[in-house]
Amino acid sequence: MGLKYKHGGEVSDSIGLLISILVRYPEVATINYEPGEQVLRFTFMLSRSLSGEIVREFASKFRKSLEVFNYLEGREARTVNLKYTPYDQLTALEVQRDVATLSRDEIDLIIALVREEFASCLVAENNDNIMEEELLIQEELIDRMLESVRGTVPERRLIAFREEGRVMVFNK
Repeated sequence: MGLKYKHGGEVSDSIGLLISILVRYPEVATINYEPGEQVLRFTFMLSRSLSGEIVREFASKFRKSLEVFNYLEGREARTVNLKYTPYDQLTALEVQRDVATLSRDEIDLIIALVREEFASCLVAENNDNIMEEELLIQEELIDRMLESVRGTVPERRLIAFREEGRVMVFNK
């Protein structure tokens, strides 16, 4: 089961991965794929400016949680970075993870940690119209495409985001 363009052509697994992540996880504002580094960058938008102390506390909890998760899964993550960019009334929170050791279960954990910490100010698109069956299909696609992207030769640098209920993917 793969994704197709409207004109019928096949969507590459890296593009499909970004699309499926945005469809499945409405909390993710944008996602970038850096093929040279084999890194996915998840960006979350928060509707308030955060202090450095709040971010440091969250970063510590976040790193510990991912370390324990990966220890229990029997792997060691190569890239686990957390960055934030404050704006006037917003904060962009960016999570960087290497594709080689990332799993959909870990993406679920990342989303849960961000949601738990920033529920009151996390900007998320409403996906109530998506049926549970569709969400499960997206999860299966994410699992398959993560596995596929791990073994590929680096291709295009991609960015995906939502605009008016549609997912847009661009080559950077």
